[in-house]
Amino acid sequence: MIPLHTGAIGSIAAIGAHCDDIAIGAGATLLQIARHNPGLVVHALVLTGAGTEREVEEKNAFAALFPHADVRLTVADLPDGHLPEHWGAVKRQLARFRGQCEPDLVLGPQRHDYHQDHRAVAELIPTEFRAHLVLGYEILKWESDLPNPALYVDIPSKLARKKAQLLAESYPSQSGRDWFDDEAFLGLMRIRGVQSRARYAEAYTVEKASLRPFGERSHH
Repeated sequence: MIPLHTGAIGSIAAIGAHCDDIAIGAGATLLQIARHNPGLVVHALVLTGAGTEREVEEKNAFAALFPHADVRLTVADLPDGHLPEHWGAVKRQLARFRGQCEPDLVLGPQRHDYHQDHRAVAELIPTEFRAHLVLGYEILKWESDLPNPALYVDIPSKLARKKAQLLAESYPSQSGRDWFDDEAFLGLMRIRGVQSRARYAEAYTVEKASLRPFGERSHH
């Protein structure tokens, strides 16, 4: 494993098809970023759930994830489960969102997620964020679609447990789902930790990255 460093992160963009996608896929990573980057600005876009209890849950989750950050969360009202049918509306939401931020890092669903909403959003993100580091998070669920990730973020045990607690407390509407529990979330983070020689980790696909194998002063 070769460690890579982003340097200080002043602004991030987090995108999800549904309320809870971002916290499930990248909650512990976001806790880490917030902890190490005071003054962080968080731009977040969720395409479904506006005007429902899900929006309230999402706002509570972001308040718990980022108690000291400048959070700019937008929850849209597109139809859950039908985003591919509303491709133009999703594209317009993303374009508007992109025009409001210039993030150091972009987090969104990964392209090969079996859920049609996740996949539609993942395919459109790089068309708007063309010059950014875009990481695709994984969402544990019934379908057998976990990716073969290329990038891992080591997660301290305390933050892994905090993520699981935050999910349970912030999204009571999901508590009846048989995959939505501490064991599942901690189990996946433990597996990703084994793969990255850590106790816990969150894993991501990488949309595109540029490597500079030389110092900043070199011009050759």
